Formats: sequence, C-alpha cells, structure tokens
Amino acid sequence: MTDFETLAVDAADRIMTVTLSRPEKLNAFNATMRDELIAAFDMSDADDEVRAVIVTGAGRAFCAGADLSGNGRGFANPGAPLGPDGKEDWSDPSIRDGGGLVTLRIFRSLKPVIAACNGPAVGIGATMQLAMDIRLASDTARYGFVFARRGIVPEACSSWFLPRIVGISRALEWCYSGRVFGAEEARESGLVRSVHQGEGLLPAARAIAAEIAENTAPVSVALTRQMMWRMMGAASPMEAHRVDSRGVAARVASADVREGVASFLEKRPAAFSDRVSTDMPGYFPWWTDEPWQ
Repeated sequence: MTDFETLAVDAADRIMTVTLSRPEKLNAFNATMRDELIAAFDMSDADDEVRAVIVTGAGRAFCAGADLSGNGRGFANPGAPLGPDGKEDWSDPSIRDGGGLVTLRIFRSLKPVIAACNGPAVGIGATMQLAMDIRLASDTARYGFVFARRGIVPEACSSWFLPRIVGISRALEWCYSGRVFGAEEARESGLVRSVHQGEGLLPAARAIAAEIAENTAPVSVALTRQMMWRMMGAASPMEAHRVDSRGVAARVASADVREGVASFLEKRPAAFSDRVSTDMPGYFPWWTDEPWQ
C-alpha cells in the first residue's frame, strides 16, 4: 500500500482499513490528512480486491477535530477573494471547506464505508463519519459538533448529513449547544449502530465488512450505495423509480445475476465476476455533478 504521513492504510481479506495516525495530536485533522484521505478513497475505488473500507483512529482518539496548533491556523483561508467587480467572490474554489472535500469524496465512494470510532470524535472528527454508511463506537467514544463554541458553523456537509441521520431537532440541539456527548447518546439517537467495549470494536466492524465482502456482488453494492445516498435528496419517488428501473434492467442482463441464481439453486457460495472498475452499467453515473465537483 502507499505510504502516507497521517494515515496507516492496509488491506487484508478484501477489507481496506484506514487508520487516522497522528496519535500524538489525537489524530487532529490537517491539510495533509485531507489530501491523504481523498487519496485513500481513490485507492479503494480503483482496487477491485477491496470490497469494504473501515475507518478508525490510532491511539485513544478517533479525531480531535481540526489541528488548531500554530496560532490557530487550522481552519480554511479567511474570507473570500475579491472578484473583478471588487466584491467578495463566494463562488471561488479557494474558499472550499477541506472537511467537505473529504465527505464528498466518501459520499462518492463505490465501496461501503464503516466507521469504527475508537475514542473522542470532535468537529471534523465527528462530521467526516456522517458520510460513512455504518458507524460503530467504542464505549469510550465521545462526539461533539462544537462549531458554535469556536465561533464557526457546521462544516463537512454536516448540515445535509446530520439531520438526515438523527432528525432536525437533535441535530440542531447538538450544533446549537456544541456540547460533547457519549457513545450511548449517539446510539440512542441513531448516530451509531452499536457500542462496543474494549477490544471488541474493530472485530465487530470487520465482521460487518466481511459479510459484505464474502456474499455480495461488488457492482450491485456500488450501485446500491449511490442509489440510497443520492435518493435521500430526491424530490419525488419517480426519481428513484427511474434509477431503480435502469439498475434492475442492467443487472438482470449481467453475468452476476446468472451466477447469483445458479449459486442459490446449487446451494453454494456465489463467485461474482463483474468488477466495479470495468463493469458498471452504461447509465452510470446518472447524476449531474455540482460545479465544484
């Protein structure tokens, strides 16, 4: 695997594990980690042997938020540049939020993503997990959407993700107060699937990843992931009907469906041959990207 400065990345048994690895800084997020996380997800999408991704942290924290060391320069460049008319140009790409670049890359992932939150996750440490599909937490995990306490606003597309996950009222409560809360409150609110003690966190995450890797068709999983996430913002179920219909028609004609049916009838594990790198259907991607994407 590629050597990274702020991450440890390894792959085994068709599962890529991405570990945030600045333990001396509680894995605080900086520009290098931003770029390396994007690169890691580029790697996972390009590697057909990777069927699922787990993201966790080294040491006692998942991620303590933006690295505010060095005179507090952990946030994006201040303000917007002036345009030709002398007014602030709020469309300039230079003002883009680095956390949002990461969550948008996770959002576009073609592989399922599992968060194994092993400790405190504050600011971007919490919001980067929102674009992940399944979130597990250690009993020592603590979460904080602390932006109002730092004089800023929620970032990393969390104003889109968080209300969809926990509901608008709970999302606003957490963001208005900026308080830090524990794993059980996160579980009760639907932010995390389950809470695990001690050394049980990563094995639980790997068990979920292994079930996906060992039993499902990778192209079907890639399509399903994008269908589910993107339909959360659809204006009508007709949008889902259109993409569902295309997906069913394309998949029924595939080698994977023939293998899936044969393996069921023969009572044996399926050996799916279609690959994400080469066999995505012709209508994919069906969406129109925003200008910044």
